[in-house]
Amino acid sequence: MTADIHAAPAARPAMGLFERYLSVWVALCIVAGIALGHLVPGLFQAIAAAEVAKVNLPVAVLIWLMIVPMLLKIDLGALGQVKEHWRGVGVTLFINWAVKPFSMALLGTLFIGNLFAPLLPQDQISSYIAGLILLAAAPCTAMVFVWSNLCEGEPHYTLSQVALNDIIMVFAFAPLVGLLLGVASITVPWDTLLLSVLLYIVIPVVAAQLWRRSLLTTGGEPALKRTLDLIQPISLVALLTTLVLLFGFQGEQILAQPLVILLLAVPILIQVYFNAGLAYWLSRRFGVAWCVAAPAALIGASNFFELAVAAAISLFGLGSGAALATVVGVLVEVPVMLSVVKIVKATKPWYEGRTHA
Repeated sequence: MTADIHAAPAARPAMGLFERYLSVWVALCIVAGIALGHLVPGLFQAIAAAEVAKVNLPVAVLIWLMIVPMLLKIDLGALGQVKEHWRGVGVTLFINWAVKPFSMALLGTLFIGNLFAPLLPQDQISSYIAGLILLAAAPCTAMVFVWSNLCEGEPHYTLSQVALNDIIMVFAFAPLVGLLLGVASITVPWDTLLLSVLLYIVIPVVAAQLWRRSLLTTGGEPALKRTLDLIQPISLVALLTTLVLLFGFQGEQILAQPLVILLLAVPILIQVYFNAGLAYWLSRRFGVAWCVAAPAALIGASNFFELAVAAAISLFGLGSGAALATVVGVLVEVPVMLSVVKIVKATKPWYEGRTHA
């Protein structure tokens, strides 16, 4: 088999103090978010209310600050190179659409419907499982750019894969959820889906490309590099601020129902690590370059929680178990995906140590 497994991006500068202890800052932000959400709930309720079609606008701005540094690195003229990584695209599509929703349905039934059932409100168990399925049925859009950037992933592959998933999601989300939930008609929150794609893909890609062109025109590659070095810390600060907001929004829920939150997190955690590990292993098995395999694992494991939350509220109501289950997905998304980033970076020597057949 011909493989491009040894292809790797150029050497990166050593991590600074802030990046090196990112997990510490994440833990502090989680604690701060829960505490602030409990102490000043009115402030977080006001921020949470600033939304359009279930898309929170302050969080959208923070996500722009997170993903623009990566999008600024992308040369749209080089997107044709993605065909060299068709194996990575195939692996991610397989995980996102043929494995993840079904594995979550299985895990939800096993843990929530059986093992943990005596510890949960009986009238909400089926709703919890439905929320978990909704969470897994749509692959992540915006945050994938952040994870890929942190693990030094191939940016052109990441952009292409996200765009492809968005197109598939428009046609596959409703039938897939309907199949797994046994519901004949699924009400897809199209406004949330389309607005999210516009906010998290179209607008930042266009803005980043215009900015990139301006920098290259006026100062060339040195100007682009200076700008990237300048805005990289802003991206990480935005990530941590988002974490504070997400946990602040749900601070009362976490304190009021800690056992339910913990039990719902179990199948989500297993699902994330299983799908990330499977995508990573398949990528290695099929000779995918590590710079593609790393984001492939992350794209395969992460979820489009904005769409999941909106769909759960639309189908089951704001106070339903389904809505709560999707919110738990929001809470675990950032810290868990950061741990996956750490794992794929730590295992890079093992990944690239495979000998050719």
